[in-house]
Amino acid sequence: MENKEHIENLKEIRSIMEQSSKFITLSGLSGVFIGIYAIIGSAIAYIKFNYNIFEPAFSYRPGKSFDDSNNIIQFIFTDAALVLFLAIATAVILTLRKAKKAGVKTWNSAARKMLVNLIIPLLAGGIFCMALLYHGILYLIAPTTLIFYGLALLNAGKFTLHDIRYLGVFEILLGLISAFIPEYGLIFWSIGFGIMHIIYGIIM
Repeated sequence: MENKEHIENLKEIRSIMEQSSKFITLSGLSGVFIGIYAIIGSAIAYIKFNYNIFEPAFSYRPGKSFDDSNNIIQFIFTDAALVLFLAIATAVILTLRKAKKAGVKTWNSAARKMLVNLIIPLLAGGIFCMALLYHGILYLIAPTTLIFYGLALLNAGKFTLHDIRYLGVFEILLGLISAFIPEYGLIFWSIGFGIMHIIYGIIM
């Protein structure tokens, strides 16, 4: 009996320590919504530019450019910004709701550490994408966003649910593959930010 009590006490202590050192109130449902937003955003881009989902989204190769590249850039950035805003808003609302139900503080040292480790790779990736845009290398933007997002998840995974690191690995792999066939970048982007988020959210 004493051994069982000791084991239970150790489990309880371990659980308390984990809650204090890791941000564990991430909402799986928010992952599903984020995936849906990404797929809708990608679909709107395909419809806008009359692309067939089974054909290359961008038929150009390095050294070529669109005549209407400015219109494409403006639309894609607006589309992506809207998806990003909805994703962040949904994640914050659902995470706060989950934390409130669990009676756990949302903004603690673990949350701050996770946020810092998530933002640094994302910020670096965003600046790098701006450099690609500045030099007219549009075909590598989609792969770059996947790779840096995956790195951000791997980095943040040390301070939140460990499973998020697996999602990060998949995002990086998709980004690397997409870098070799950039004309299908939007499809890979849809898989990474859309389908993979939905699957991860359902698993959570």
